[in-house]
Amino acid sequence: MKCLNQLYEGKAKKVFCTDDPEVYLVRYKDDATAGNGAKKGTIRGKGAINNLVTNHLMKMLETKGIPTHFIEQLSDRETLVKKVEIIPLEVIVRNVAAGSLAKRLGMEEGTKLSHTVLEYCYKDDALGDPMVNEYHIAALGAATPDELQQIADYSFKINEILTEYLKEVNIELIDFKLEFGRDSNGKVILADEISPDTCRFWDTRTHAHLDKDLFRRDLGGEEEAYQEVKKRILGE
Repeated sequence: MKCLNQLYEGKAKKVFCTDDPEVYLVRYKDDATAGNGAKKGTIRGKGAINNLVTNHLMKMLETKGIPTHFIEQLSDRETLVKKVEIIPLEVIVRNVAAGSLAKRLGMEEGTKLSHTVLEYCYKDDALGDPMVNEYHIAALGAATPDELQQIADYSFKINEILTEYLKEVNIELIDFKLEFGRDSNGKVILADEISPDTCRFWDTRTHAHLDKDLFRRDLGGEEEAYQEVKKRILGE
């Protein structure tokens, strides 16, 4: 598989086209951002860890009936994925009050939610990725009602699978962000990544952060936390 032109560079990844028009190459970076890019830095080894953890979890989800864009891992930092048209929505699944939800609702961080919360944000950096509901999504034409229902169904199922899976390695899944895309047949599939960048992971015993909040909040120890997540999930 030959890597051709760069199509896109985001905050954490670069995407390239290949000599197969249905296949893209994703290269993960060590760059770290927070606050919609207001804070910038580097977390050493992050790119490789996010790539390896994402691929491991996506392969596991595939065995549980969740279609994903994953094709093949090429190296610690590079992976082949299916070409998809990204649906411009960030899907946030919340099990425990933390971050912006705790602030918005005046809840103490760490409060277990009586019901899993699903939120949508419109993917637009210039607008600050504003929160939207199904009516906004319909007005924007971002997704059809059937697609949105499929996204919700997949998101709840992914949450159940990951929560149980991570519990086995003493990681509590507080909340996480998902992105979906349409493949060449118009089918909705899971895309992007599942990593300490996009999930809040807490140690189930100590409640220590094992995610990007360490970077966001200037708490320190993010490199060690990312390595710990990789060690637990990959069994190293």
